[in-house]
Amino acid sequence: MNFGRSLLSLRKSFFSPRLLKATNYCNPRNNNKSLLVHVSPIQYFHVSICNHQEEISTPPPPEGFMPGVANSKLIKHTHEEAIKNPELVKAGMSLGETKKMNLFQSVNDAMSIALTTDDKAIIFGEDVAFGGVFRCTLGLVEMFGQDRVFNTPLTEQGIVGFGIGVASVGHTAIAEIQFADYIFPAFDQLVNEAAKYRYRSGGEFNAGGLTVRAPCSAVGHGAHYHSQSPEAFFAHSPGLKVVIPRSPIQAKGLLLASIRDCNPVIFFEPKILYRAAVERVPIGDYELPIGKAEILKPGKDVTVVGYGSQIYILENAIQMAEKKIPGLSCELIDLRTILPWDEDLVAKSVNKTGRLVIAHEAPKTSGFGAEIAATIMEKCFLRLESPIQRVCGWDTPFPLVFEPFYTPDMIRCYDAILKVVKY
Repeated sequence: MNFGRSLLSLRKSFFSPRLLKATNYCNPRNNNKSLLVHVSPIQYFHVSICNHQEEISTPPPPEGFMPGVANSKLIKHTHEEAIKNPELVKAGMSLGETKKMNLFQSVNDAMSIALTTDDKAIIFGEDVAFGGVFRCTLGLVEMFGQDRVFNTPLTEQGIVGFGIGVASVGHTAIAEIQFADYIFPAFDQLVNEAAKYRYRSGGEFNAGGLTVRAPCSAVGHGAHYHSQSPEAFFAHSPGLKVVIPRSPIQAKGLLLASIRDCNPVIFFEPKILYRAAVERVPIGDYELPIGKAEILKPGKDVTVVGYGSQIYILENAIQMAEKKIPGLSCELIDLRTILPWDEDLVAKSVNKTGRLVIAHEAPKTSGFGAEIAATIMEKCFLRLESPIQRVCGWDTPFPLVFEPFYTPDMIRCYDAILKVVKY
């Protein structure tokens, strides 16, 4: 028990301001006692000081900082932009109100609606009663009580096992795994129990009421235990669904759809977007389709596919490529759902453009991009004008100081676009 508490304390202290300040180092080669101050995941600068007592700059927030998202054309900054979405119009949101929310607030709003509309819905996980590490469940215990929003011991296997049990007897179980990196102790419960429960019982029982939320992907300072993207592990498990949103509007609609889906769903949330992505989100109850990709930018020359926070990297890479090559037109597709993924929409796009670039943060070998590439080769082989390009994380553990070299940034994605165009 003491060991478990120590682990929990260590996990929380990882993001404490005291520990983050320790990442600022004196430069022993500089006689001016220059300090290398960490101000964001990708920006560093030197500050000369008179002595060691001078205050160090405020560290970045726990969920990291992703520059450029606020100015993205994909973010819906106004009410008018938000309600133009055809899927929201279809869901009846075109005449409703919208509210400014970041991604963690939209996730919170979705869970609040789920518990309001479903008396059998419960939320549980490590520290969810006080709001969770990223504040996604903030205020829900006060609204719905400790019987419906409650903490669990530090045991991911137990969290998912409990969720399977309550889902199998008719409840709606919304479980939180504090970081996607720690979902692996629950791997057996997810792929051998939740995914197969309906099949092995001949349809008599199922765990379809289970949704597992987990913050994922790079954060700027998370290193190998707070930065991983494990979606491909679960994409190989028939019976599960895997969803990754890119923005607050998407997160709310896809999470509500996941909670109400009749299959167990793993809902990965790119934690670097929790505060970086801010939109006008409809305050009503709406769902967005699982298994349906979205064309964010039409194009005729190159199909570019991604999901989650990688979408914003690809948006910038496309802008750079189209500026470099006048007349170039790239089509940007957000998969949104990893399992099942929208093969038909991607294949239709590639049959039109003849070129495909895929990007994700997870390692390249057996990453989900490999599945996309193989499928498109089968369906579009005679239409391809160049080899399919995958821009991914490297086949190494996720590094700390070398994170800027590990993640597929704008330049690597830009190079891949140029490569398929110039082949």
